[in-house]
Amino acid sequence: MNMTRRSLLVNGLLLSVWVLVVVWQIEEHNRVRESAKTDLRNRAEEIANTISAVIRGLEFRGAVLQDRAERVLNELVIGRTNELLKSSRLISVALLNAVGEPLASAGKPIDFGQKDLVQEGERWGRNSVTLVNPVVGASVTPEGVTNPTVVLPPRPESTNSFRDGGRGFPRREPRPEDAGATNDLNSLPPPPSRGERDGRFREGEGRPRRPPWLRGMDEKEYQSLIEKRALHGLVLAMSTESIQAACIQDFWLRSIIGLLASVSVIGSGLAWRNLAMSSDLQIRLVRASQLNLHLKEMNLAAAGLAHETRNPLNIIRGLAQMISRQEDAAPEIRKQSRDIIQETDRVTAQLNEFINYSRPREVRRTAVALGTVTGEVVRALNCDLEEKHIRLQVTNESVTIDADEQLLRQALFNLLLNAIQAVDPGGEIQIATQKRNHSEALLEVRDNGPGVPPDRRAEIFKPYVTTHQKGTGLGLAVVQQIVLAHGWEIECLPNEPRGAIFRITHLRLAAER
Repeated sequence: MNMTRRSLLVNGLLLSVWVLVVVWQIEEHNRVRESAKTDLRNRAEEIANTISAVIRGLEFRGAVLQDRAERVLNELVIGRTNELLKSSRLISVALLNAVGEPLASAGKPIDFGQKDLVQEGERWGRNSVTLVNPVVGASVTPEGVTNPTVVLPPRPESTNSFRDGGRGFPRREPRPEDAGATNDLNSLPPPPSRGERDGRFREGEGRPRRPPWLRGMDEKEYQSLIEKRALHGLVLAMSTESIQAACIQDFWLRSIIGLLASVSVIGSGLAWRNLAMSSDLQIRLVRASQLNLHLKEMNLAAAGLAHETRNPLNIIRGLAQMISRQEDAAPEIRKQSRDIIQETDRVTAQLNEFINYSRPREVRRTAVALGTVTGEVVRALNCDLEEKHIRLQVTNESVTIDADEQLLRQALFNLLLNAIQAVDPGGEIQIATQKRNHSEALLEVRDNGPGVPPDRRAEIFKPYVTTHQKGTGLGLAVVQQIVLAHGWEIECLPNEPRGAIFRITHLRLAAER
């Protein structure tokens, strides 16, 4: 329970750290994007200042012709002679009056009816941004336009009303005050100096001088035209490729950081899980070791008890034999004495098997000839074979293996005794040894008894599991102990058409000397 709570706490902490890192990277990405937008706004402001300075340089007497302004704007947009404009990717530009109407434009057309452009002064599109910037030095007050730069409409292209060699001055009707005037240039008053012109303009003594093609307009209409054509601001449309490139680069960087954070969190979680599992496994191993030690102590105690029990049984058996041999003993007493001897022998055999099962198996390998060991075991059980008239067939190859001779003899003895107990009188048993390859051999004991049911073949080697009424269930368990101690394998198979096969495999052949 404590380990589960601790795991939940650690996993929750790791998840919180991961969420914190992801949120941090998202915020940093948004900050980079806003920083790139701010840089683009600053560049747009610098470009607006540059264009304002250029327009100021083009004006004469506070006025700039529309066609001339548009030629300059086209040169700025298309030619991009200025390094600032080249790096900023200017798409289009438009000069605006005080009410937001275009006076001159260049580049792609701009939609001035966009809602966000009117309300916020900028509109961000997928590949471009449109920004509204004021012109430096121009302002509009309730009293009118202060220090304006006027963008005058282009002069007419028709030449019917022009004279003086097509210089663009329309014909002016004679005025009364011109009577008696002379064409002598020396009689005209000298033109005002530049300082005088600028001083009069700054003092409000006059407006920009009318172009020749507007002199026929009355003063009120002309002043209204000046107010409508006064330059107040400009609109820039710029490419957002730089922002997109910066955002993409930063996005990949943040993605890599997020991926590394995810891998770190997952790795830390798996490491903690493995640590928790290892700790739990170590605790279980300690408990299993303690239980194993306890079982080992109980096993030793049980083996000692079994060993000590054989002495009283031997005394009981000896006394029963003495009673059965007395000549003056009644027949009933002699019969009961023989029964005591049989039961004593049965219990003694069980104790011997238990002691053999509980004894540690220490393998001392030597070169053992299977044929020799098989012959010795057959001679030891020859009386049992003759008593049940069992036909025994031994097929031995010249096989020498690495094994503990005493343990191998005990295992083969138990297998053959198990087969003798399983077959009916007049049955048949086969013992076969053969080589499987250049390094291994196998040993089989076959019988034509009732066999072992399929559902009990995996349990037949467990202690106290037997198919015989008089069996103790420890013989095959001892065989499996010996087999596993040598690193071999044993299995129970059906013997067609009737019976069972006990096969021992992976017997390692002894090296030839």
